[in-house]
Amino acid sequence: MPSMTTSKVSRWDQHGREHVVHVQKSGVQRQLSCDTCDWRKRVQFLPWLKAEEHLAEEHQATVDPSVP
Repeated sequence: MPSMTTSKVSRWDQHGREHVVHVQKSGVQRQLSCDTCDWRKRVQFLPWLKAEEHLAEEHQATVDPSVP
C-alpha cells in the first residue's frame, strides 16, 4: 500500500478569513479537500494550482500568507 502524504494551500479572503484546501498524495493521485465548503476532487496533475483556483473562484480567497 502506498504511503500517504499531506500538504495544504492556504489563502485569506478580503474579510481576513482563512480558507484551506488539503492536498493528500497517494501514488500518482492527489485528493483535494476544502475545509470551508467540503469540496473534494481527485486530480493527477497540478493539484496546488487547482486548489488555488478553487479558493479564488469559490471563496474569493486570494491573499497568499507566504508573500509579504
